[in-house]
Amino acid sequence: MSSLMVDATAPAEATETRGMNAALDEELQALQSAGLRRTLRQVHQRHAGTVLLNGERVADFASNDYLGLASDPRLARAASAVLQADGVGAGAARLISGNHPIHEALERALARFKGCEHALLFPSGYMANVGTIPALVGPGDVIYSDALSHASLIDGCRLSKATIRVFPHADVEALAEMLEADRHVFRRALIVVEGIFSMDGDLFPLDRLVPLARRFDAWTYVDDAHGTGVLGASGAGSVEHFGVTGQIDVIVGTLGKAMGTSGAYVAGSQVLVDYLTSRARSFVYTTGAPAAISAATLEALRIAQVESWRRDAVRDRATRLRARLRAAGREAPGMHDGHIIPIVIGDPMHTMRLVADMRRRGFLVGGVRPPTVPTGTSRLRISVSAAHPMALVDALAANLIDAMRGMPG
Repeated sequence: MSSLMVDATAPAEATETRGMNAALDEELQALQSAGLRRTLRQVHQRHAGTVLLNGERVADFASNDYLGLASDPRLARAASAVLQADGVGAGAARLISGNHPIHEALERALARFKGCEHALLFPSGYMANVGTIPALVGPGDVIYSDALSHASLIDGCRLSKATIRVFPHADVEALAEMLEADRHVFRRALIVVEGIFSMDGDLFPLDRLVPLARRFDAWTYVDDAHGTGVLGASGAGSVEHFGVTGQIDVIVGTLGKAMGTSGAYVAGSQVLVDYLTSRARSFVYTTGAPAAISAATLEALRIAQVESWRRDAVRDRATRLRARLRAAGREAPGMHDGHIIPIVIGDPMHTMRLVADMRRRGFLVGGVRPPTVPTGTSRLRISVSAAHPMALVDALAANLIDAMRGMPG
């Protein structure tokens, strides 16, 4: 009896906790030594392409606020009106009692924007992918996934328990060979790609993907998180850019990037949305998004469509920055006007030292390391926004070039 009482005492539990903490701390130190440890920083008061960081206003070239809408007062007013009328929380999952009329209004607007029959809101792009992919395919099916797919796509594929075939990045010929070799072995086939790849800024040729998928009776799944709002004549994204509107089976988009709010959606046929409403676990078992956020997103969507100058401004700034870097011998991958501008450094420690140097100069830039990118390709990930004054872009270019002087290029 006494030994049982001793085993259940607080000191024993504390000993077990210390053991866990020691093991985790050892791993944290290994991450620190490799230049791979992540830490949080406080960033607030976003304004005109700048933020307050530790009490100092710095130029923000690390965010995905491509259209400069995250701090637009019109979004705040739209959210505030709904907050006053309906409060903050949805109260429950949407299938129970958390479905607000403005959720459905936003879904209809997103479907029109993307040229689809319907859309379904999710709390985040990550949850959209890890919920949708396993709902569509499973054991006995096959997924063909681009080698540089986002982590949420990778996790969605793994959760599905389908067979996964990874093809070389944006290599349509290699994908065709894989389909030819074993598509007939499986029941369903899903091809998973990004419209514009978040770390490299390049596009997947969707105009070539569509006929290939049809030839092999495969479904197409395009995560257009970084294309929505920026690419295409109306900002509808990479699908519009490549002229394949209405020809992609599943389109995923996020609302926390160009739209400046939060959340995500899946767009496609009415049947697809009806099916996901019953089968996508990350939708079924999640509290509905605050109605105020959906109201702000509706306003952002309206602005994005009527203020086309914002897309022009993004491209102009990207073109200018890329040209300055190119003139200094620092060619950045991607389109000449691509708004995601990666500068590959290679070593993670060198990358983060460069990030710190730019921070001292008054610029916040993203430092991206494995496992987000392949080993040996640590990089600065710079993104431009319509909110950046052109003079700020020029200042960034000058400081980047000076900070990288003497580094291998």
